[in-house]
Amino acid sequence: MGVLILAGTVALVVLIVQRAGGARPGPHVTWELPAGNRIQGIAATESRLAIWVEGPEGERILLFDPASGRAAGEIRARP
Repeated sequence: MGVLILAGTVALVVLIVQRAGGARPGPHVTWELPAGNRIQGIAATESRLAIWVEGPEGERILLFDPASGRAAGEIRARP
């Protein structure tokens, strides 16, 4: 009887944690860095991931939306 009570309690706790919106994995994103480019820095906020890239065409910051895994924009530095 005690084993059934313990198993029921564990199942209830697991169900509550799942329904409370526990950590969910984000989307898997693959991005190829063009030849001759280097990542100089990465910064993140709640809604964007910014990647500072330096290459033969100049410097730029690529913005990504972590929730969808899609590119959100690009900022290029003028020479």
